[in-house]
This record gives sequence, C-alpha cells and structure tokens, in this order.
Amino acid sequence: MSAGPMRLQNVALLLGLAWLAVAAQLLVLYWAGTADILSDTDDAMRLVELRAYLDGRGWFDLHEPRVSPPAGYDTHWSRLIDAGLAGLFRVLELVADPGLAERLMRTIWPLVWLVPAMAGVLLLALRLGGAAALPPAAVLLVLGLPAFQQFVPGRIDHHNVQITLAVLVLAATAWSDRRRWAAPAAGFLTALALAIGFESLAFVVLCGTALALRFACERPPADQATGPAGQALAGYGLALAAGIAVVFLTGVAPARWAVTACDALAINTAVPVAVAGVLLAVAARLAAANRVARLLAVATVAATAIALALALEPACRRGPFAMMDPAVGPIWLAHVKESQPLLVMAGTAPAVAATVAAFPLVALLAVLVMARAPKRRRDFATLTVAAVLLAAVVLMVGNAKLYVYAAWFGMPVVAAVLAGLADARLAVRSLVAVLLAPAVLGSLAGALATAIAGAEPTSSTRSAPDAVARACLTDASYRVLAGLPPGLVVAAIDYGPFILALTPHAVLGAPYHRLSEAILATDRIFALPPDRARPLLAGLATTHSGATYVAVCRTASTPAAVEARRPADGLEARLRTGAVPAWLAPVQGPSDAGAPETGLAIFRVLPEAGPGR
Repeated sequence: MSAGPMRLQNVALLLGLAWLAVAAQLLVLYWAGTADILSDTDDAMRLVELRAYLDGRGWFDLHEPRVSPPAGYDTHWSRLIDAGLAGLFRVLELVADPGLAERLMRTIWPLVWLVPAMAGVLLLALRLGGAAALPPAAVLLVLGLPAFQQFVPGRIDHHNVQITLAVLVLAATAWSDRRRWAAPAAGFLTALALAIGFESLAFVVLCGTALALRFACERPPADQATGPAGQALAGYGLALAAGIAVVFLTGVAPARWAVTACDALAINTAVPVAVAGVLLAVAARLAAANRVARLLAVATVAATAIALALALEPACRRGPFAMMDPAVGPIWLAHVKESQPLLVMAGTAPAVAATVAAFPLVALLAVLVMARAPKRRRDFATLTVAAVLLAAVVLMVGNAKLYVYAAWFGMPVVAAVLAGLADARLAVRSLVAVLLAPAVLGSLAGALATAIAGAEPTSSTRSAPDAVARACLTDASYRVLAGLPPGLVVAAIDYGPFILALTPHAVLGAPYHRLSEAILATDRIFALPPDRARPLLAGLATTHSGATYVAVCRTASTPAAVEARRPADGLEARLRTGAVPAWLAPVQGPSDAGAPETGLAIFRVLPEAGPGR
C-alpha cells in the first residue's frame, strides 16, 4: 500500500477517535444545559431566524418584524447556516417530537462542525511535522478545551462555522505546494468563509497573500511559462472568483444587489474579491521571468481590489461597525466582555485571561523553535502557518474572543515541534503533549493567575454572567412572560433574543449593531426617572400603541461606566430595588413567592388615565 493512502487512513482513524473523545467530553459537560438554557444571545437569535425559515419565510427574507416594530430588523447573517440547521432538524424530526428534535439539533450541529475543524488540524500537523506529528496533534485535540468553547452543544450561531472554514483554508493553503487541488480548495473555502461572516477575514486574506507571494518569488522552469506556484495561484484565483459569485448570487436578495454593507457580504466586497481573483489568475498565467515584475503585478491586483472596495463604499475603511451610530459604542459595544482587549480582561478576570492566552503563547514559542532550522525558514507551509498564527495572537490581544483562532492554529505547530523530539521516548513525548494541551496548560495558567491575583477561581473561559444573574437567562425565567398576551417588551438589550425565542412578544432592542436607534432608546428609557420614562414608553411608535411590558433582571450587574450614566433614581435602578412607580403593575409568577429577589421581574404598563377619570 502506498504511503499516501496509508497516511490518509491514519488521519481518518485518529480523527475518529479524537472526535469521539471530544464529543463525549462536551456532551457530559453541556448536554444537561441544553434542556433549560440557550447558550448565548446569538444562539437565541439564530433559533428565532431558523424557526421563521422552517415556518415558510423566504430564502432571502431575513426580516424579523418582532424586533423594534413596526420597522423590524434585517439581520446580516447568512442563510447557509439556517439551511444546514433546517436540514438537520427535519431529519431529527422523523424520529423525535419537535421539542426534542430542536434540542438534538442544537446539540449535534456544533459537534458535526468539529469533524472538519479537527481534520484541518491533523492535516496541518501532517504537513508541518510528518506522520510523527499526528499522535501529539490528536492528544492536543482531545485535551483541546478551551479551544472548543464555540463548539459546545447549544452553539448554533456562526462562530464555529467560521473557525472551521478558517482552519480548512489554512490547511488547503499549506498543502498547495504539494497537492494541485489544494489551492482551488483554498479559494472556494475563502469565498464560503466570507459568505458566513468577516470574523476570519484577516486569516483568509493572509492565506491568499501567501499564495501570491509564493508565486512572486518563484523562478519558473526555463521550458515553462509558469511554475507550480503560478499554477496554484491561478487555480486559487479562479476558484475564489467563481465561489464569491456563487455565494453572492445565492445569498444576497436581488433587490439588495446594489446595496453596500460593511458587516456582511455585499456588492462592495463581492465585486473587489471577484476582480482580485480573476486578476490573480491572469497574472499567474502571464507570468514574467522577472520576480520584480511578478511582485508588482501582485501588488497592483491588491491595490486595485482595495481601491475598488473603497470606491464602492468609502465608509467601510472604518471597519465592520462603520455604519453604527458612534453613540452606541460606550453604551453597549465597549462592554461586550468577550470582545474586550486581553489586557482589559486580565484586569477584571485574570484567571480567564491567563487561561485563554497560555496555549497561544506557547504556540508562538513553538514557531521560534521551528524557525531555528534553516529548512523550516524556507518551507512555504511553515511560513504561512506562522504568519497566520502570529496574526491571530496579535488580534487576540486587541479582541480576546479571537483566542480560539490562535488556539486552533497553534495546535498543529506545537504537534510538529513535539514530533521533532525524535530522541525522546514515546511516553515522554505523550506526557509533554498532555502538559502543553490547551485544557491542561490553560488550567495551570488560570490557577497561577488566581493565586497571584488572589481572586476566586473560574470554571469557564466564557464571558458568562455570574450564577445568580444567569437565572435570568434560563428558559424557566421566561415562562410567566410567555403566558401573557402578546405585546411589546422593553428590557435590557441582552434579553431581547431570549424573549423572541421563548415568548410570543416583540422587543424594543437587541444586542446588534444594526439596531443603533433601538439600543439608544432602551438605554434612555432605563436611565431616566420614572416620570420622564413613562412618556417615552407610551410614545413608542409601534403596532402595540406603546410598550406593554417592562422587564428587568433584578440580579444582573451593570458595567460601571454604564451605571455611572444611569442615576440611582433611573427607572431600571428603582425597579431593581423594588420602588415600582404607580403606572407599572408587577406581574406575579409562581417563582416570585419563593424567590422574590431573584430572576426576571416583569411589569405591565398601565394605561394613562383619561380626562376626568
């Protein structure tokens, strides 16, 4: 049997065993929670969008009328994920009732996406360190927490898909100098990644840049117009252009083909990417023997794509939130814990920061170890993976949630270094792999940070609310509200998606940057004294002729900066302390008698008394 098939069999066997071990861990840890809580606001909102699609909402109709009515909310998420979830749900519905089928769908979906993500890591390890890197890579994957936090049962938003596609793009790019199919695969996967979201944009762009630079530095054979690098770049460019055309035409409504956007695939991103792909393919086919000429050609393509993107929508130079009202930043975006800079997280949650940063930093050290070998410094795959890993670590410092990318990109690098310990016994290499695994290393780093800071230990790397405030996120917290006649609920924006998913009501706001006006309105209502907040609630221009209910979480903490803007006599502060104005009537639920000071407090807005009453 040839070495190629044998290696593929080894990868497949290790992948199956590692996946079973990881899936078992995650099911033990998270299966029970899928029965009574939605993992995250994005998971709740995805469930709302999916249910509408299953109920017959059109493929291009991403409008949610129950958010900030009557205008509603047009989400920027991809329908591709809804299609996958819907297909899985329909299959599960054949063997289970709808409620259980939905729970199983939310459980299975992220575990399914672990398979290609883990396969990408093993393929990268094989490319960087040979067959000897596969066992340590499998060990690192089995002990991969906290890298799997976006893949735990219940996570049905887009993050796990984006991580998987980024890993696969990197793996295909790394293999593009040895397999002809790899570069076209990288191009098409890049288009698919951009269709899902822009979170991994920096990493897929770096992969394309690596292919272009390899072509620019190549000296083609004397008897050929272009060498292997040129052929790879041409395949990549054509697949990228074709892929982006397909996902744009099938993912963007025809009525919105001329509409620009900075936060999702639109005409101002699709056209430049397609043009860049075609021009790269042309440059690769018309390759000049002069390296400087090829480098200039590649630079010209990049400059053309950037100029075209800025010409179509200049505002996007400020990033994906360019079209968001700047006033929303201090109110909401600056306080999203998982998106805070790592140093800020280290100041507020040192154990969490140490847990998530430990393995990526070790992976960077592994890159330095690999760089000691001259052969490594000339290897295309090593240079590409090192560049992408470095970018992930740098971006992690500015945005802590990107640590998951650094962890995934780092595992094959560490595995390749461990494979180089040829003189060490297998038992020793296995022990080192265990100690360096994200779960073990992160736990040790977290414990050390806890000891140094004198803080309470944390059991999770996710930026979740404390245990008491988390009671406002359980399904049970919304049962009383769900039984009330449908109306408009004014609540903190973080509870908006849960209200949509678990009740028939509409909500004023939700934590999404396209809802700037609703976010500002919600903040203003809760910050004002009750007598000044009441006219705003009554004057909401909605199909419900004003707000019907007000809901507050009596135990949720408010960021200090936001708290300072909301005086003690503000509506939210007064409701939390039990000072209820006369125009609000508390809605009593079964749980209120037993625990009156915890959970979600619901108030009905009473109609204003008319003249003479």
